Amino acid sequence: MKLINAIFSVLFLFPLFQVLANEFPLLPEPVTNNAVATVTIDDVQYIVSFMGLAAGKSYKDVHNKTWKMTVDKAGQYSPWQQVRSVPSSLKLKGRLASIAIGVDDKIYLFGGYTVASNHTEQSAPDVYSYDVLTDHYNLLPPMPVPVDDAIALSYRNRYIYLVSGWHNDGNVNLVQMYDIVKNEWRQASPFLGAPVFGHAGGIVDNQLMVCDGVKTVAHMTRRRSFAQQTACYLGEIDVMNPAQINWYEWVHPTDEGRYRMAAAGDIENDRIIFVGGATNPYNFDGIGYDKIPSEPTSEIWSYYLSTRTWKVTESKETTMDHRGLINVGDKWITVGGMGNKQIVLDHRSKLTFSS
Repeated sequence: MKLINAIFSVLFLFPLFQVLANEFPLLPEPVTNNAVATVTIDDVQYIVSFMGLAAGKSYKDVHNKTWKMTVDKAGQYSPWQQVRSVPSSLKLKGRLASIAIGVDDKIYLFGGYTVASNHTEQSAPDVYSYDVLTDHYNLLPPMPVPVDDAIALSYRNRYIYLVSGWHNDGNVNLVQMYDIVKNEWRQASPFLGAPVFGHAGGIVDNQLMVCDGVKTVAHMTRRRSFAQQTACYLGEIDVMNPAQINWYEWVHPTDEGRYRMAAAGDIENDRIIFVGGATNPYNFDGIGYDKIPSEPTSEIWSYYLSTRTWKVTESKETTMDHRGLINVGDKWITVGGMGNKQIVLDHRSKLTFSS
């Protein structure tokens, strides 16, 4: 009888084991403010998380660890594995707010900033391409102006645009364009919005949408402060001249700005998606610049390019502090980040969007 019960238990649980085996895997440890990107090679999707902040959320918890996982053509997930850490030209190796983007079979990694024991911060100039097959970093020409907390958008699988961001002492309005083929940098048309960091954006074809972030505010009798920016800008890349971007101020979907949303272009559905973020901008530990703890939101914004309209829906999860939004099959996934009460996450958010 015991044998029969044991066999029945195994047969009953086997479908559950199959489901669990195909669940998007947990990260080896909690991480936030990590740069996340993906590439697909020979029908295998590679998802990589670079650097970030561990659960302690102090300067000691800033690291340069890298984790990689795969999704095969049958949709089966591998576990995350720790691979080679990100190199650095700076004394401190760990970085926050770096930017990663996959183009063809390589992931390109830009900048970020270090945090010293006295809390001074330094923007890193480093640019690397990462080969997911060989686990090798190739050093590329440094950014003309090192930035962190910027966004990276790719066009024609050749040009990568770094839009605005923070450089050591302040925000920049630059759009720095890296040409993969020529292995060189140019300046594209500057960003016409207020210079910001922690903004989000996506691109479909030659159209890009950039929203929100944090701007600096000057004062007469005290040091500058930081304020949430509530603004969206549509950019159209000139198809004859990729360095020319025509910028237009655009309607905002909610009239309430967000900080460190996850965002991406959804080519299949002709839209650009923004997920989560916080309404109260914060330092890297999740505590607002106003000393009030920040909390994540659950909204999903979809900008449809064909109709030039916004649609706002809700996710089942609230997340913030993201540096990437990944498409896996019919799901959109964030990796790590912060949840409620500024808890650093080791899980993923699986978000299914309607057309």
